Amino acid sequence: MAENNAKKRRMPNFNPYWLYGAVALMLVGISAFFTGSAPHSISYSQFETQLLGRQGVDKIVVIRNDLQAEVTLKTDSVDNYKDLFSSAMPVPRKGPHFVVDLPSIDSFEASRKKVEEAEHRPIAVFYEQRSDMMGNIMMFVWPFLLFGLIYYLMFRRMGGGAGGGGIFNVGASKAKEVGKDTEEVKVTFKDVAGLDGAKQELEEIVEFLRHPEKYTELGGKIPKGALLVGPPGTGKTLLAKAVAGEAHVPFFSMSGSDFVEMFVGVGASRVRDLFKKAKDKKPSIIFIDEIDAIGRARGRNNSFGSNEERENTLNQLLTEMDGFGTNSGVIILAATNRAEILDRALLRAGRFDRQIQVELPDIKEREAIFNVHLRPLKLSPDFDRSFLAKLTPGFSGADIANVCNEAALTAARKDKKYVERQDFQDAVDRIVGGLERKNRIMTTEERKTIACHEAGHATVSWLLEYANPLVKVTIVPRGKALGAAWYQPEERQLTTKAHLLDDICSVLGGRAAEELTFGQIGTGALNDLEKANKQAYAMVTYYGMSDKLPNICYYDSTGQQDSAFRSPYSEDRAKIIDNEVSEIIDSQYERAKHILRENADKHRQLAELLLEREVIFTEDVERIFGPRPWKKREDELAEEEQEEAKEKAATGIETKPEAPSATTADPAEGSEAGDGDDKPQD
Repeated sequence: MAENNAKKRRMPNFNPYWLYGAVALMLVGISAFFTGSAPHSISYSQFETQLLGRQGVDKIVVIRNDLQAEVTLKTDSVDNYKDLFSSAMPVPRKGPHFVVDLPSIDSFEASRKKVEEAEHRPIAVFYEQRSDMMGNIMMFVWPFLLFGLIYYLMFRRMGGGAGGGGIFNVGASKAKEVGKDTEEVKVTFKDVAGLDGAKQELEEIVEFLRHPEKYTELGGKIPKGALLVGPPGTGKTLLAKAVAGEAHVPFFSMSGSDFVEMFVGVGASRVRDLFKKAKDKKPSIIFIDEIDAIGRARGRNNSFGSNEERENTLNQLLTEMDGFGTNSGVIILAATNRAEILDRALLRAGRFDRQIQVELPDIKEREAIFNVHLRPLKLSPDFDRSFLAKLTPGFSGADIANVCNEAALTAARKDKKYVERQDFQDAVDRIVGGLERKNRIMTTEERKTIACHEAGHATVSWLLEYANPLVKVTIVPRGKALGAAWYQPEERQLTTKAHLLDDICSVLGGRAAEELTFGQIGTGALNDLEKANKQAYAMVTYYGMSDKLPNICYYDSTGQQDSAFRSPYSEDRAKIIDNEVSEIIDSQYERAKHILRENADKHRQLAELLLEREVIFTEDVERIFGPRPWKKREDELAEEEQEEAKEKAATGIETKPEAPSATTADPAEGSEAGDGDDKPQD
C-alpha cells in the first residue's frame, strides 16, 4: 500500500506540452512515411552522359507537371554509380535514386531518341501527372498549428485564470477559492496577536455565518460588507486569512488589480463571474485585497482613456454589492491603506456597512505580536522579552516579524547558539538606520563635526521636558546617515503644542551646536531641517497652533477635493503661513542655542566622549548631565497607571487598548531613529 502511494506520488503531473509534442512527432512520422528517402539531385548534363541509355538504369519516370525525371537504378548496379552520390550521404538501396530537372519535355524526347538510335534499343520511360498530397496536407494543417500556438502563448496567458483561461474565458474571475472542499487555510484568530477591536468585529461576522438564527430571530440582518483600513503591514490581509480559516464557508480571495485588463468590459465581466460563483455557493465570503485599484473616486482625470474601463468595473461592483437584484448570503471583505481616495458610493451603508480601522499596535499589542513571532526562535535562557515592545515604537506587525527574523540572522552571522538581547538591538538599528558602514572614509574634522552635531541633539532633548527620552547616540555611519540619535517616543494619544515645540527644538539642536562650536554650518542637518519644517507647517495649517492663524485647519481627511490644482487659501494667507512657520523655526533655533550656551561644558564633554566611543547610551548622558528633572514625575505617573490597572483587574473590569488617534504630530514621530542627518549628494 505504501509502495503504491509512493508510486502515485512519483508519477509526474500531466503537462499540455506533452500533447503538442506527440502531435509534432506524428506529423513528422506521416511526412517520413509519405516521402520516404529523398532522391539525390543531379544536373541534366550528368543525366544525359552517365544515366540515359545505360544498362544499370531500371526505369525513368518523367513527371510532366514538375518537369522532373526520377531515375531508379537496378539493385545490383547501385554500387556502380557511387561517384554520382554525395559523399556525405549514404547510398540508398531503394529508388528513385536520382532526380533531374528537365529543360523541357521536347528536349528530353530528342535526347532519348538520339540515345535509342545509338544503342539500337528502346529506353523504358514512364510519364506521370503527380499531385503533392503531403504538401497539400501540410499546407492545410500548418496554419491551424500556428494559430493554435499563438492561441496558447498569447490569448491563454492574457486571459489566464479560472475555467482554464484562454480568450473565451478572459472574462472569468481569477478568484482563489478556499473552503471545505478546496484548499484549507490554517490561520485562525489565535494566530493574530493584538488587533482586539478588529478581531471582535470580524468574529461577529463569522459567528453570524455559523449561527444565523441567533441574530435573525431578533430581526437583525447580516452585514453586507466590511472594509479593513489601515497602514501597510498592520495585518489586514492576515485578518482576512483568519476569517477564511474560521468561517468554514467558501471564501473567494482576489486582488483589486486582477479585475483590470486591457480589453474593454473584461473587468465588469470578472466582477459578474465572481459574484455568480459566490451566490451559487452561498453563504460565502468574497475578499478583495487592495480595492483602491478599482475603487477610486469617479470623475477624476477623465482625459485618460484607461479610467473609463476602471469606472465601468467599479459600476459593476457597486451594482453587484447592492443593486436591483438580491445579494443575500454573500459577505464582501476588502482591504486598503488609502480609504480617502475611494468612491463615496462604495463606502455607503448597504455596501460596506462597517469600516474596521487596523492601526499601528500600541506597546501592549506589540508585546503580544512579539510573543507570536518569537515562537520559532531559539532564545537565550535569561532572555527578557519585556524590552522588545519598548524598543520598537511605531512598528507594524510586519516590521516586528522582520525584526525577529533579522535578529536570528544576526545571531547566526556571529555563530551564536542563541538569539540574545543585543541581536534584537542590532536588528532594529539595521532596519531603521540601514547597514552599518564603518569603512566610510571621513576626515578628523568631519568626525568632530558629526560628534558635536549628535551631542547637540542629545543635550537639547535631555534638557527639554516634553522631548522624547534618549536611548543612544552614535556617529557610526548607517546607510546615507553620517550619525544618528535614537529616541523612545511616548505612547500618547494627544500631542500638545508644547510637545511639538520641544520636538522641533531638539531636532534643531544639532545645527545650533555646529554654529556655536565651529562658527559655521554644514549640510549634515538636511534631514533635521526637513522634519522641523514639516512639523511647523503642520502646526500652522493642520492643527491651528499659530498666533496669527488660530483654529484654522486646511487638512482634508476625506481626500475628496474636487481639484488638486486649487489652493484652499489665498496668496495673502500663504504669506502669513510662511511667516508663522519661519517664526516658529527661528524661535526654537534660538531656544536650542540658548540651552547649549548654558550647558557648553557638558555638551563639550559629551561630544568628546562620543568621539572616543562612537556610541553612547542613556547612562552616559545621565552621568554628565544628571537625571532628567521630569523623570521622577514620569515614574510616578507610570506607577499610578499600573495601580489603576490592577484595581480594574481586581474588580473584573477589562480594559482594551484604544487605537491611536489621527492627531499625531508627525508620521515619523514613532520612528526609533530621531535623527538621520542625511548628507546630500552633489
